[in-house]
Amino acid sequence: MSARIRIDAESAVPPYEQVRAQFAARIGDGRLPVGTRLPAVRQLATDLGLAVNTVARAYRELEGAGLVETRGRHGTVVAPGRDDATDRLQRAAAGYAAEARRLGVPRRTALALVQAALDAAGQD
Repeated sequence: MSARIRIDAESAVPPYEQVRAQFAARIGDGRLPVGTRLPAVRQLATDLGLAVNTVARAYRELEGAGLVETRGRHGTVVAPGRDDATDRLQRAAAGYAAEARRLGVPRRTALALVQAALDAAGQD
């Protein structure tokens, strides 16, 4: 698994976000199906040459988004129960993120645009 996760040391995107985004994209497009076990935090950190806390933060953010769940000693796995709407929205978000990066739009600006759109739509 870690061989497919790549960290671009020259990128302005923080390493934890690179890890999070790559896993989120793979979960969103089905390359990592429900129940797939992610590498242990320590092992992935070692494989990628990152601090354990960096990988742990990526996993926490994935869990907060409902994409994975941590099962104690059984590790972190792709979460079940995502519905079609969530999957479709994940794909749209991945597309938006890719387009923002392609256009060179800073992360804060891209997030602010999404927040403004949700506010305009009356979404909490």
